[in-house]
Formats: sequence, C-alpha cells, structure tokens
Amino acid sequence: MADSDEPEKKRSRVVEQTEKMVVDGGYGGTCEWQGRWNHVKKLLERAGPFTHPDFEPSTESLQFLLETCKILVIGAGGLGCELLKGLAFSGFCNIHVVDMDIIDVSNLNRQFLFRTKDVGRPKADVAADFINSRIPGCRVVPHFKKIQDLDEIFYKQFHIIVCGLDSVVARRWMNGMLLSLLVYKDGVLDPGSIIPLIDGGTEGFKGNARVILPGMSACIDCTLELYPPQINFPMCTIASMPRLPEHCIEYVRVLLWPKVRPFGDSVVLDGDDPEHIQWVHQRSLERAAEFNITGVTYRLTQGVVKRIIPAVASTNAVIAAACATEVFKIASSAFIPLNNYMVFNDVDGLYTYTFEAERKENCSACSQVPLDLFFSSSSKLQKVLDYLIESASLQMKSPAITTTIDGKNKTLYLQSVASIEQRTRPNLSKTLKELGLTEGQELAVADITTPQTMLFRLCFTS
Repeated sequence: MADSDEPEKKRSRVVEQTEKMVVDGGYGGTCEWQGRWNHVKKLLERAGPFTHPDFEPSTESLQFLLETCKILVIGAGGLGCELLKGLAFSGFCNIHVVDMDIIDVSNLNRQFLFRTKDVGRPKADVAADFINSRIPGCRVVPHFKKIQDLDEIFYKQFHIIVCGLDSVVARRWMNGMLLSLLVYKDGVLDPGSIIPLIDGGTEGFKGNARVILPGMSACIDCTLELYPPQINFPMCTIASMPRLPEHCIEYVRVLLWPKVRPFGDSVVLDGDDPEHIQWVHQRSLERAAEFNITGVTYRLTQGVVKRIIPAVASTNAVIAAACATEVFKIASSAFIPLNNYMVFNDVDGLYTYTFEAERKENCSACSQVPLDLFFSSSSKLQKVLDYLIESASLQMKSPAITTTIDGKNKTLYLQSVASIEQRTRPNLSKTLKELGLTEGQELAVADITTPQTMLFRLCFTS
C-alpha cells in the first residue's frame, strides 16, 4: 500500500512546487520561491578569488538588483532578445527596452522571443510581453519608438544602459546623449552624473563587447576608426555595367531615388518603411531584367538599403552574455568590470582577447574643446563638408554648418530641410574667405550621429 502511495506523493510535491511559482504580477510573494536566486547569491553573498578588492559580501546587493536597479536595453533584435533574457535571469527585474522595428519573418531564425503569429508587431512590445509572462516578477517596459524621440529626462532615470544595435549612427547618438548628461563642477566631472554604457556588436561570426564610462573612458567616437567602412560599389559599375543583383539595387538607391523622388522632394529613403523598400524592389527588378540579372528579392533589397550584415545566433548569444555579465559587475560592484574592449571571433576555431581603448584628447564627442579644422582661406565650403563626411574620425552623415559673423548667426549649409538646402547650396562653391570666415572662426556642426552640436575652430593654412 505504501508503494502505491509514493507516485501520488511525488505528484503532490510537484503540484505544491508549481503553485509556489505562480506569477502574481508583482515583486515578492508568490513570484518568489525558495532557492530561486541561489545562483546569484553565490556571487553576492560570499567572497572569492575573483571578487573586487573592495567588495563586501551582503544580502543588500541582491535586493538592489531585484527592486531598485533600472536597466535600459536599446534594441530588441538578435542581441536585444538575448540581453533581455540574460538580464532577467541575472536578477534584474526593472528593465525598459527601446526598439523602432517591427517583426519580420526573417527575424524568427535567431530572435527567439518572437513567433510566426508576432510578425508585423513591434519588437519591443512582443519581447516585453514574452519576458514578463515567462519570468516571474520581471517587469519589462517597452518603448516602440526611435531613441531620438526620447528626451534627457527619460535617459536620466537609468542606472545602466546596454546597447544591442546594428547601427553605428544610433550608437554614436546614444553616446552623445550620455555625454550631454554629464555634470562638471568647476571643471571637475561629477561621478554621480555618469551612466555607464555597455555596447555589444556582431558581424556574422565576429563580435565585440565594450564598457564605456562617459567622460572617463574612451567613448564610441574615440574609437570610430575601429568600425569597418561600408562596402560601396564603383559608380561606373552601378550606372553602366551591373553584374550582380546588388548593383541593380544600388542603382535605384543611389541614382534613381534622388532623381524621381517618388514620395516627395524632401522624403529621404527609409529602410524601415515597407512602401519605400517595395518601390526600390520593383525598380530593381526592372533594372535587373534589362541586363538579364537574377536574384533581386525583397529581403536582399532591404539588406542592401539598410546595409544589413547576416547575423549568427550563436555569436549574438555569446556577445549578449558578455554584455549582461558586465551589467551585473557594475550594478553589484562584486567584480572588476571589463577594461574596456573585448573582441570575439569564431570564424576559424575560437579566439578572444581584450584591450584598453584610450581616450582621444581631441575627440569630437567627449574632449570638451573645439576641434581644429585646417584649410586654406581659398578652400571652398564643399571641401569642408566632404572632410566632415569622409574623415575616419568623424564620419558624419548630413552635417549642418552654422557660424556667427558680426554677432549674427549664419547658416552656411543645411541639407535636411529642402528649402534651406536650396538657399544655402550656392555657399558650397564659395571659398571660406568669400563667406566671411576668418582665422580662429568657430563653426557649429549638427548631425544625426549626435544630439549635441559639435564645435570646430578654423585654422587657415598658407
């Protein structure tokens, strides 16, 4: 009789344990169970050979992670999904996620928080719902919008920001935002105004993770030369002798779109707008048919327009885990964080190394001093514009240049507004002297790569 009761007792224990794991939508209570955070407690409540020299084990560190620490995740794609999972399982219960994209079928092979039924929905919303429903007590707040649509007050509320982006422009903007939040008292940086930035990036089987302490360590712009240049096809090939489907798409993107302006004179091609991509796709198919080229697909079209690099799920998992670990180190102060750049490569075998990226004294983003621009007074403004765009250390996209002459603000060139661009375009063919610029003149340059206006100082060469 006793033997027959044993299976029933086991089932009762399983039911009892399951009931303890029921989510009630809040912290503590039924969303906690005995031993849930043992894996975290082993790191926070005892000393070890790898702990920070100043670390003192306590129970308060775990409570800070569970109840107080606010983390912002930028991006809910391949890296973002892994980051949300890793952070939630590490004890972070108060997370916000920002993403402007919607779910596409092509995302499903590696962005594991999404299902077929989610196609067409915002990534941020679906990712938040998934984590909230599967991890008791975790509260992820989604923001389906661009990072540029959120203000300083929003970003100030977070203890740590971690990026899982596929855009250098977005990284630079986020870097600039955190630099703009720094407070200096009598020229000395207030440590309390620093919001650490953890940045991860992947390219196929390669990836990197880095820790940035704004105002103290090397920022994104300090190491801008490390980002590989985008692949550009020769213009003669695009225009006259296309051989690949990519050549046909580039023809439409570079030459046909600016000429036809299918959605209006001031509308810029948006890789996230389905109508824009569909238009480019159709024109690319027509171009390909003229030269008997096959292989132009909607997915390839979007990939060329957005400069998408094929993603590998395993690489995303490794880099996201490294980033989540750095978040844990900084939030808990239990371990010394990465100093400050880790490179990962599993193309042939497995290879990883770390190095310390150094701050640039003349960094355009974090140096706090105007940068010198060396040109002769006879140089044309177009040459200055080209330098701002082509320089490896600046890599601007559409710089707007203004200055002050005789106490009045003067716009030298602005591209983003059609009417002003048309009015200021003649300035590009004028020399700096003809524009009234003098030695030591300060130029204020705004660009989509940063929320801050950058200052430059003209230094005339003979």
